[in-house]
Amino acid sequence: MADSLVIIPTYNEKENIEKIIRKVFSLSVPFDILIVDDGSPDGTGNIVKALQNEFGGQLFIEERSGKLGLGTAYIHGFKWALARQYDYIFEMDADFSHNPDDLIRLREACLRGADMAIGSRYVQGVNVVNWPMSRVLMSYFASVYVRLIMRIDVQDATAGFVCFSRKVLEKIPLDKIKFVGYAFQIEMKFKAIQYGFKVVEVPIIFTDRTEGVSKMSTRIFREAFFGVIQLKMESWFKKYN
Repeated sequence: MADSLVIIPTYNEKENIEKIIRKVFSLSVPFDILIVDDGSPDGTGNIVKALQNEFGGQLFIEERSGKLGLGTAYIHGFKWALARQYDYIFEMDADFSHNPDDLIRLREACLRGADMAIGSRYVQGVNVVNWPMSRVLMSYFASVYVRLIMRIDVQDATAGFVCFSRKVLEKIPLDKIKFVGYAFQIEMKFKAIQYGFKVVEVPIIFTDRTEGVSKMSTRIFREAFFGVIQLKMESWFKKYN
């Protein structure tokens, strides 16, 4: 078994899922993959199960009934990973917006001493391809807003391309994570920092999906906007050991 697990949540990703799996398994460093599929009606789960015949004990799938949200998918995956002996647990999208080659760079950052390595779009300028300017500005200033409210030194607070060392996920009370959309990504970074873990940002180039449909919505954005304030206020009354 590899020491690294890549968790990929999916909902209707039939155009991308086989290609992303094959790409990860082609890397020079061995990674296992866990797909957490929320009952994709387009047959994403069936594609993964067919590929299990080829990739054996490297490829796993957990199927859930219904679209339950990004955050709950990752929490499900984290608990699955912690029940096994993985040292490094990754978050990654299925749509190639995150370059699988960068998995190696995130892992190396943790090998060099980071507890959490973030694939950052904004730590060296703005490195986003194929997004309309309105979405670039919304994403960039969302991270500025998070830094302002939460007083954390993370340039890309909503990033969804992350490597956690095992001890981070063992320490954070996963059952108490509140949010399910992009606020989930902010919450995990904030909690890791509050618990005193070393969080680093690794510059990446983010490329918007070319196939499939984005899951972004105004509800997800609204949750993140107000969730930041809620998290900060709650932290005033909580002691982090």
